[in-house]
Amino acid sequence: MQGETRRRAYHSVFLVLIVAASVWCPFLAAEGADTLSTEPEFSGRLVLGVNGKQHQAQVFGKGDRLRLEYKYAVRTERGFAAIEIIRSDHAEIWYVLPQRRELLVMPLTEDIIPTRPKLSGETTRTLIGPAVVADRPARLYDVQTERHGRGERFYEWVDEEMDIVLKLVSRDRDWSFHYERIRKSPQPAMYFEEPPGYKKCVSATGYRPED
Repeated sequence: MQGETRRRAYHSVFLVLIVAASVWCPFLAAEGADTLSTEPEFSGRLVLGVNGKQHQAQVFGKGDRLRLEYKYAVRTERGFAAIEIIRSDHAEIWYVLPQRRELLVMPLTEDIIPTRPKLSGETTRTLIGPAVVADRPARLYDVQTERHGRGERFYEWVDEEMDIVLKLVSRDRDWSFHYERIRKSPQPAMYFEEPPGYKKCVSATGYRPED
């Protein structure tokens, strides 16, 4: 009889613990969600237009880091590269040269594919109104910049949800880019790192393939 009473007491305590866990787990999960990264992560298909030429690429983005996998390899000073990695945090652009197993390093230029709406040398920004790019709701802006004593005007489309640039068109020269397809999705950090076994090689000219 005493053993049966003890067994029922243990069973009651077990049920209490289960109920308590079911109550607290959602709150613990919510706390964990607050610690997740808020930087935009996405993939898409991009078209870059420079001086009458077009380059198409698959793009993977994680914060201010971008990985471009070109449909057709671009020519660099050390051979053809199909992959370009933009590392704004290092102020560098990396071109992956698989035949040489080299990483061609160039200084970050102003004509990179931006993710954040604020442009280099931006002086004024005027909201024009709502728009749609790549089937995504966006805001269209008229942006003025001043760089190296030269003014330049842009039309800029910014994604409503992720707050990234979906399309950018210079009004003063033949330079633009836009996404034809884009999807919000987590991206592996390794996409934006140096490939293992590759040797870094600093550019001797500093000119990107599109220049």
